Amino acid sequence: MTVPPQQVAQAPPAAPAAEAARSAPRARRGGVLRETVLRQPQAVVGLAVLAAFVLVGLLGPIVQTENPERKVGPVFDPPSSAHLLGLDGGGADMVQLLIAGSRVSLEVGFAAAVVSIFVGGAVGLLSGFFGGKTDIVLMRITDYVLVIPDIPLMVIAAALFGRSLTNIILIIGLIYWTTTARLVRSQVKSLRERVYVKRARSLGAGSGRLIFRHVLPQVMPLLIANMVLMIAFAIFAETFITFLGLGDPSVISWGSLIEHAFTDNAILNDAWWAIVPPGVCVTIVILACTTVGQSMEDALNPRLRVGHLSVRGFRLRHFRQSAQ
Repeated sequence: MTVPPQQVAQAPPAAPAAEAARSAPRARRGGVLRETVLRQPQAVVGLAVLAAFVLVGLLGPIVQTENPERKVGPVFDPPSSAHLLGLDGGGADMVQLLIAGSRVSLEVGFAAAVVSIFVGGAVGLLSGFFGGKTDIVLMRITDYVLVIPDIPLMVIAAALFGRSLTNIILIIGLIYWTTTARLVRSQVKSLRERVYVKRARSLGAGSGRLIFRHVLPQVMPLLIANMVLMIAFAIFAETFITFLGLGDPSVISWGSLIEHAFTDNAILNDAWWAIVPPGVCVTIVILACTTVGQSMEDALNPRLRVGHLSVRGFRLRHFRQSAQ
């Protein structure tokens, strides 16, 4: 049987098409990385700041061979060449305390963000994918947790379950998951109606395969961007809880430094160097996380990216028309 020339001409492009399909995710990830890091200066600055703080937190235990809380001079000694940021209410060097506190604050921020994303992502996936009664039950639970004031709830939970670092991480992570759940749910409800998901279901794919093979990979970029934003919330929450005296008393964090400065009457002694540096560190890290998270969300969320491009295109067309 003779093969028609049209079929012979159409056969070879199959291999390049398959290769292009396999390389599409890598190209998409590379494009997202370039758009997130290289094309947005605020993302570069935010990542550099976060990397610097993480590096300080990781190298802190290696560099610090002595107890950072040991007394090295007079109480509330002002900044000098020997002690660049002065001494606190116990005569300890503020630079050493800030280095030790960075590790704990960042540890709480990253760990609590992981807990929040895991719980919120699971609830959002199940609620958005299955819908029906599952969606109603999970969303009612989410609404009940969402309307409870977070600060009083964190204070009560810390007072009831103890002030250990693990409890603080779990408390923060189990309070801030609601926003992630609602965000993921809305995205999954859209994804489950896509053609490739319906096609896989018609071919006999189960719910588990559809979720982990087709839906979750599409939601992961959104989860990663939201996780970076959650780090900022978690660090602020840990600082707030510790400032109220409900943090772990056995560890040094930026929140505990601010708490000790107030209890030691640093304001009455005009010792601004005992309060301002840890507050500045918290502010800088929160701003860096917010900047990186928003940049990643703009780059990874197709709807935001298309919306931004359309606005830019409209402004460009409007500028050209005005010039003409």
